[in-house]
Amino acid sequence: MLRPIMFVGTASDVGKSVITAGFCRIFRQDGHQPAPFKAQNMSLNSYATPEGLEIGRAQAVQAEAAGIACHVDMNPVLLKPTSDLASQVVLNGRPIGTQSAYEYFRENDRHELFVAATQAYDRLAARYSPVVLEGAGSISELNLKRRDITNLRMARHAGAATYLIADIDRGGVFGSVFGTLALLEPDEKACIKGIIINKFRGDARLFEDGRQQLAELTGVPVVGVLPFFRDIFVEEEDSVALAHKQRRAGPAGRVRVAVVLLGRLSNFTDFDALAHDPRADLFFTRDAAEIGAADVIILPGSKNTIADLLALTNSGLSAAIVQAYRAGKTVVGICGGYQMLGRSVEDPDGVEGPVPAAIGLGLLPVRTVLQGEKTTRQRQFTFLGGAAADCRGYEIHMGQTTVDGPAQPVATLTDGTPAGSPDGYYAGPRCWGTYLHGILDNAAVIDALLAPYTPQKTAAPLDFTAFKNEQYDRLAAHIRANVDVAQIYAALQLP
Repeated sequence: MLRPIMFVGTASDVGKSVITAGFCRIFRQDGHQPAPFKAQNMSLNSYATPEGLEIGRAQAVQAEAAGIACHVDMNPVLLKPTSDLASQVVLNGRPIGTQSAYEYFRENDRHELFVAATQAYDRLAARYSPVVLEGAGSISELNLKRRDITNLRMARHAGAATYLIADIDRGGVFGSVFGTLALLEPDEKACIKGIIINKFRGDARLFEDGRQQLAELTGVPVVGVLPFFRDIFVEEEDSVALAHKQRRAGPAGRVRVAVVLLGRLSNFTDFDALAHDPRADLFFTRDAAEIGAADVIILPGSKNTIADLLALTNSGLSAAIVQAYRAGKTVVGICGGYQMLGRSVEDPDGVEGPVPAAIGLGLLPVRTVLQGEKTTRQRQFTFLGGAAADCRGYEIHMGQTTVDGPAQPVATLTDGTPAGSPDGYYAGPRCWGTYLHGILDNAAVIDALLAPYTPQKTAAPLDFTAFKNEQYDRLAAHIRANVDVAQIYAALQLP
């Protein structure tokens, strides 16, 4: 048995999620039974657990690195922003309503959520060791700290050896580390066992003086300096990462795939496998000219389908997508994007907001009515009537879509109730829509999508699961080479 460990940050996007995944893999390699935990996650990237509950995608990735199935106890509170001022609150895997930031941060609500979070942690800690906790944002936000349910309050509950991560690539690392620790109360600082400097460019030996100076300034040892890497792939947590995604088409010669950059784009990890296919040049865009020049246009998922649909219409992007389709390009919709491709999206009960309905792009003869009950489940299916049920994906949506007239489904579901149910609408190889997130992780689907534009077949289809496992091993090796793992193990020994 080992003490739990926690990784917290000087700010958002300093690398907490990736480092947490790396240590989940390290502990698994060393014969332990780790599990990830994040009390509260704010992200539009989510995942369905085997039990049909919803958690943040980052915790599903970390569970994968730990070699275990994801579970709702790994992320009991998930916030999914629906606008700049409000988020859907998902508690223990199920939505409990949409709240403004003001409503959410009221003290009584937070107390109840903290109780739920500690209960989830305790259940998880009874089954796994060590639990690898991840913090959120900065641990020194003074105006939020007394209502915090994610960072050092949770570290104290768990008794976790806590490590502070700072991003040196953004500059000001001495000020951010010193200031963060200086703002902690003595009992909070006592949780901090070490500092990890992340995203260092160049020869890390040049920072030896910096390590010593930080240790002298703060009284906390620097246990590692992690070099910046571009050659290890780990799925990213949330839409902050979209700023670093490829935003323009690359060199000619490959199939150009444009993912429409929606305001509330969700589950952008749907496109990771396709982005690694050597036949495809995948990029994110909201430029009409780039959409018109693409071979394939994908409308992704959205946390606010009607608002994003209206934005597409008002900006002229809807017309650009329809024009591209009429010019012979392929248009595909996933989840909210599937709803947008239909004739209308209706919200009579105000599930997403005050707008009761919006006209869709009209490329598919379907109509969607948004409903309060959310569908969340993993799925196994055949694609376009294939013989083998060897494709996998998952559903996370709040709409029911009906088809006007007979239709060929995109997929036939082979699990759940009832088995044999259809999913999506297939209007032909150049236009179809589906509710299945992760559908493009399947080689058969990628081959069918690219077939109209290239005769080339990959020498061997990408086994995306094996590829990701290889990346977790490489991430673990990268951490072992640059972090004092022996010091960390020493801090995790129980009395």
